[in-house]
Amino acid sequence: MEAAMGTIALGAGLAVSIGGVGVGIGMGIAGGRAFEAIARQPEVGGDVRTLLFITLAFLETVIIYGLLIAFMLVGNIG
Repeated sequence: MEAAMGTIALGAGLAVSIGGVGVGIGMGIAGGRAFEAIARQPEVGGDVRTLLFITLAFLETVIIYGLLIAFMLVGNIG
Protein backbone atom coordinates (compact mmCIF):
# COMPACT_ATOMS: atom_id res chain seq x y z
CA MET A 1 0.00 0.00 0.00
CA GLU A 2 2.85 2.37 0.78
CA ALA A 3 4.38 1.79 -2.63
CA ALA A 4 1.10 2.76 -4.23
CA MET A 5 0.91 5.94 -2.15
CA GLY A 6 4.46 6.83 -3.12
CA THR A 7 3.71 6.26 -6.79
CA ILE A 8 0.58 8.42 -6.58
CA ALA A 9 2.52 11.20 -4.84
CA LEU A 10 5.24 10.97 -7.49
CA GLY A 11 2.62 11.18 -10.24
CA ALA A 12 1.03 14.22 -8.61
CA GLY A 13 4.40 15.96 -8.36
CA LEU A 14 5.25 15.16 -11.96
CA ALA A 15 1.87 16.40 -13.20
CA VAL A 16 2.50 19.83 -11.73
CA SER A 17 6.25 20.09 -12.34
CA ILE A 18 6.32 18.97 -15.97
CA GLY A 19 3.35 21.20 -16.71
CA GLY A 20 5.07 24.10 -14.97
CA VAL A 21 8.30 23.68 -16.89
CA GLY A 22 6.50 23.41 -20.21
CA VAL A 23 4.34 26.44 -19.57
CA GLY A 24 7.31 28.45 -18.33
CA ILE A 25 9.21 27.73 -21.52
CA GLY A 26 6.15 28.51 -23.62
CA MET A 27 5.54 31.81 -21.84
CA GLY A 28 9.14 32.83 -22.28
CA ILE A 29 9.08 32.09 -25.98
CA ALA A 30 5.71 33.80 -26.50
CA GLY A 31 6.77 36.88 -24.53
CA GLY A 32 10.06 37.15 -26.37
CA ARG A 33 8.43 36.88 -29.76
CA ALA A 34 5.80 39.45 -28.80
CA PHE A 35 8.52 41.91 -27.74
CA GLU A 36 10.33 41.31 -31.02
CA ALA A 37 7.15 41.91 -33.00
CA ILE A 38 6.40 45.14 -31.13
CA ALA A 39 9.99 46.31 -31.53
CA ARG A 40 9.88 45.72 -35.29
CA GLN A 41 6.43 47.23 -35.84
CA PRO A 42 5.39 49.48 -32.95
CA GLU A 43 2.11 50.39 -34.65
CA VAL A 44 0.73 46.86 -34.09
CA GLY A 45 1.72 46.81 -30.42
CA GLY A 46 -1.85 46.87 -29.14
CA ASP A 47 -2.92 43.93 -31.27
CA VAL A 48 0.15 41.89 -30.40
CA ARG A 49 -0.28 42.64 -26.69
CA THR A 50 -3.92 41.55 -26.78
CA LEU A 51 -3.07 38.29 -28.53
CA LEU A 52 -0.20 37.71 -26.10
CA PHE A 53 -2.51 38.03 -23.09
CA ILE A 54 -4.99 35.61 -24.64
CA THR A 55 -2.19 33.14 -25.37
CA LEU A 56 -0.82 33.42 -21.84
CA ALA A 57 -4.28 32.75 -20.43
CA PHE A 58 -4.52 29.57 -22.48
CA LEU A 59 -1.06 28.53 -21.32
CA GLU A 60 -2.10 29.01 -17.70
CA THR A 61 -4.90 26.49 -18.15
CA VAL A 62 -2.26 23.78 -18.63
CA ILE A 63 -0.98 24.44 -15.11
CA ILE A 64 -4.50 24.44 -13.72
CA TYR A 65 -5.18 21.06 -15.36
CA GLY A 66 -1.94 19.69 -13.93
CA LEU A 67 -2.90 20.91 -10.48
CA LEU A 68 -6.37 19.40 -10.88
CA ILE A 69 -4.85 16.04 -11.81
CA ALA A 70 -2.53 16.25 -8.80
CA PHE A 71 -5.49 16.94 -6.49
CA MET A 72 -7.39 14.02 -8.00
CA LEU A 73 -4.43 11.68 -7.52
CA VAL A 74 -3.82 12.77 -3.95
CA GLY A 75 -7.53 12.40 -3.22
CA ASN A 76 -7.27 8.72 -4.18
CA ILE A 77 -4.62 8.01 -1.52
CA GLY A 78 -7.09 7.96 1.37
